[in-house]
Amino acid sequence: MSDTASSSLPGGTSRRELLFGGAAAAAAATAYARMPDKPLKSVPDDALAKIVPQTVGDWTYETTSGLVLPPPDQLARLLYSQQLTRTYVSPDRPSVMLLLAYGSSQGGMMQIHRPEICYPASGFTLSDVTVSPLDLGSGREMPMRRFTARSDTRVEQVLYWTRIADFLPASWAQQRLAVVRSNLAGYIPDGLLGRLSIQTDDAAAAQAVLAEFMRTMLTEMAPARQRMLIGNAV
Repeated sequence: MSDTASSSLPGGTSRRELLFGGAAAAAAATAYARMPDKPLKSVPDDALAKIVPQTVGDWTYETTSGLVLPPPDQLARLLYSQQLTRTYVSPDRPSVMLLLAYGSSQGGMMQIHRPEICYPASGFTLSDVTVSPLDLGSGREMPMRRFTARSDTRVEQVLYWTRIADFLPASWAQQRLAVVRSNLAGYIPDGLLGRLSIQTDDAAAAQAVLAEFMRTMLTEMAPARQRMLIGNAV
């Protein structure tokens, strides 16, 4: 499925998602009455740098610089207790940039710093955002969002996902609903935003490489570490 400009509002939210969000808001009133008090923390302190391999297939971790980052404001500090940025290089493949941002307590506001927000804040214009499954093999797949970001100095092809508890919401409305479901179960969910990107004009070629990188990275991680990034939903 896809989110297109003809059926969406700024930030990639479609009319269908608004209806879905209304249902989530109604459920939120019920969740509020229960006031969850059990935080869910699936990623230990300072664990992101340890769980992600420094070598992924033909790529090797080289630097932490050069990535478009969420705005460094007070809300970002509240949302994200850990953040990992890496650029991986290969002798004959495009360099891949990785961003992981983890928050141990999500109140449904993580969407403020989704890439559709932080890229325009850094001077980029975005293409239509598409949502489609990424085949992980063995009958597993996960929803991913894709877009092209352009500025006066560079073009990036972006692939990203969000995890709330064990859910993998592909939209703002689904993200809100994931928080509500967790609240109704009696706990405050954690959340993670993962983003991969390549600097190039060739969207099709870049997205194929990003998908390969993602699959390879997960394959080279132990199952317990995979779950920290993508939960138990796939």
